Amino acid sequence: MAKIAFKGGVDRYAGVKSVLQLLADEIVDGLKKAKRILVKPNFVSVYNIYSATHVDSVKAFLDFLYEAVGSKKVVIGEGPAGGGLERDLRNYGYLKLVDEYDVEFVDLNEDERVFFKIYDRDLEQRIEVPVSKTALNSDCIVSICRLKTHNTVVVTLTIKNVVMGAVQSPYKSRVHQGYGAINLTLAFLAKYLMPKLSIIDGYEGMEGNGPVSGSPVKWGIYVAGTNPVEVDAFTAWLMGFNPSDVGYLYFLSKWGYGEIDPNKLLEKVIGDDPRSFRRKFKPHFTYEEQLRWKDEVEDKMG
Repeated sequence: MAKIAFKGGVDRYAGVKSVLQLLADEIVDGLKKAKRILVKPNFVSVYNIYSATHVDSVKAFLDFLYEAVGSKKVVIGEGPAGGGLERDLRNYGYLKLVDEYDVEFVDLNEDERVFFKIYDRDLEQRIEVPVSKTALNSDCIVSICRLKTHNTVVVTLTIKNVVMGAVQSPYKSRVHQGYGAINLTLAFLAKYLMPKLSIIDGYEGMEGNGPVSGSPVKWGIYVAGTNPVEVDAFTAWLMGFNPSDVGYLYFLSKWGYGEIDPNKLLEKVIGDDPRSFRRKFKPHFTYEEQLRWKDEVEDKMG
C-alpha cells in the first residue's frame, strides 16, 4: 500500500526533506534504479512568486537524493506557458543549482514531441497537441509544486503540474475546451505522464483566484507520496475540498489509478496527524461553474 507522508509546522526546506525521509523505504530503490530523473517544478508566472515552485523545495529533494542514493544526473524540466524557461530559471534562483548539483535544464516546449488527441467541446478526442518526449520517456518524474486553487479544475497540484508542463506551447490553450473536456484531457494525458514521486510544498499556498491572481496563504504543511492521485486527492481534502469534485482526480480514480476517498486516504498517512492542519481555502470565484464538468460528462456519456 502506497503511503502518504505528511509534516506540518516547519519551514520549507525542513518540511520537504522530512516527508522524503519518512518515505525513504518506499522511494530510495526506485531512485537508485532510475536512468533518467526528471524534476518538474511549476512556473506559471514570472511575476508572482506564489505561483511558482520555490528553489529550496528542489534543493531539499536534491540533497535527499544525494544523501540517500549518491550523485545522480537530474534533468530539471518545465514548459512555461508565458515565455522562455531561462528567464524563469534566472528569476527564481534556479541557475545556481548547476554549481552544487549534477543537473541540466530542459525547456519542454522546445523538446522533441509526440502528438496526442485530446477532448474537444463535444467530449470527442479530435484535437491534437504536442507533448514533450523528455517527459514521456523519463522513467522517474518527480513533481514538486505549491498547492493552489484554480480557475477551471478547482485545484492544481502535482499531476496537473506535469501534464500542462509537458503539453508544448503555443498549444496549451487547446486543452481548455470546457470543464468536462479539460478534466478528461488531464486524466487521459496523466496516464502517460504520471509522476513516480509527488511532493507538495505547502509552506505557502494560494487561495481564491489562482493559479496566478490568488492570495497567498502561509500554512507550513508538506505532503509526499508515490501515488500522485492519492497525494493530490489528500491535499485537496486538506485544502477543504471534496476530492470527488476535482474532475481529473475523479476520472483517474474510476480508471483504477488511486483512491480519493478521504477516510481511506487518512489510513495511508504517516508522520504528523493532518486533521489539526486542515483548513478551508477560498475557492476561485468560478468554483460553482467549474463543477459543471459533472453535468457535461453525464449528458454526453450517461
